Amino acid sequence: MPISLYNSLTRRTEPFAPLDPARVTMYLCGPTVYNYVHIGNARGPVVFDVLARLLRRHYPQVVYARNITDVEDKINAAAQAEGVPITTITERYARAYHEDMAGLGIAPPDVEPYATAHIGAIVAMNETLIAKGHAYAAEGHVLFDVASYPEYGALSGRDTEELIAGARVEIAPYKKNPTDFVLWKPSTPELAGWDSPWGRGRPGWHIECSAMCAAQLGETIDIHAGGNDLLFPHHENEIAQSTCAHGGKTFARWWMHNGMLTFDGRKMSKSLGNVLLVHELLKLHPPEALRLRLLSGHYRQPLDWSDGAIQQSVSTLDGWYRVLRDLADVAIDAAQLPVPSAVKAALCDDLNTPQALAELALLADAARQHGTPAAKADLLGGGALLGLLQQDPETWFKRVGGTTVNAAQVEALLDERRAARGARDFARADAIRDELTAMGVVIEDGAQGTRWSIAKA
Repeated sequence: MPISLYNSLTRRTEPFAPLDPARVTMYLCGPTVYNYVHIGNARGPVVFDVLARLLRRHYPQVVYARNITDVEDKINAAAQAEGVPITTITERYARAYHEDMAGLGIAPPDVEPYATAHIGAIVAMNETLIAKGHAYAAEGHVLFDVASYPEYGALSGRDTEELIAGARVEIAPYKKNPTDFVLWKPSTPELAGWDSPWGRGRPGWHIECSAMCAAQLGETIDIHAGGNDLLFPHHENEIAQSTCAHGGKTFARWWMHNGMLTFDGRKMSKSLGNVLLVHELLKLHPPEALRLRLLSGHYRQPLDWSDGAIQQSVSTLDGWYRVLRDLADVAIDAAQLPVPSAVKAALCDDLNTPQALAELALLADAARQHGTPAAKADLLGGGALLGLLQQDPETWFKRVGGTTVNAAQVEALLDERRAARGARDFARADAIRDELTAMGVVIEDGAQGTRWSIAKA
């Protein structure tokens, strides 16, 4: 089943054909690790985690890179505020980022380059750009000469005159042109810095990704992904410096951009006080419900975030896990799950996750109705491709917010209740039910015995 993906560069959906079918390469711009990431930062990693899963179904090797930016002015500011080295900040928040992504069911990338581990490659790329006439040194800086690259603006659709008109009034005196951007900048003694031909300094943000991408994946890659807020100037600048450094070679054959999140219809921003941290949301809600919400809209469109939407995701997963719990005794080969064609077809159509989720709902209905091994396997197989339905159903129902309750305590009370009922001590059995209710536990007595779950808020 062929894959078609929208290409931001050509502005059309195209059949995907990798440069080398034996080695598909994909790069996603990762976090700048100076604080906890907000839920908007998680949309790209979730979406492109699904794309990586899909690609692995089609090709023998997928090399997926997601970088860590561990040198940047916000990191410097955070380190100075605490009076610690930048590594104290970056290690703390890189670790938190990994925990957050794992909580959302995102598989680790195949490659995770750190900017500070590629300083040599960054310096070398700057030297190449200077030697080829695409960059120049000035007052301890290295700047890319935008005028040297006529195709600048092709990704964003902006021409150079428009960019000059939109430039700030106060332009750094060392720039030849207002649109020229920094590849290297000097560091004062209190800031992180490395020796270079232009003095002690640190890389500009844009050059980091170009150097890491080339070092880990090659000079031409198949897919470059990120949020649409990075399209300009970050990705535009990446194209310019990479293309010029590599003798005109295409940098990325497909550019993919996910839309931004809003909160109750308003843009997420610190000034509005509506920035929601993944670190906190994972404590409040089932992580899988957060993932489902991030996949509920088409990745290229904006997605609104609200408490009501999360509760709807929880209810949806409740229904699907209820089917799986009812089919607990239906044996399947979990190691050989099929990929339902309807779910796969939806994802092959430019990652149409809303349609894929609709197909998953139909599979849940079929499994509920027929209860066969094949129907159960289809539901689990479709869920696996989306990174959903990966838990034991009983674990899903025994949770409060993003965590599970003390199951041993609940089971002990249920054992005591069963003994009380066996002794016809119904007053004690009712008292235990009341105690469980006070704990937020709902019990269901049925032909399969007593099952319990957490009461919904």
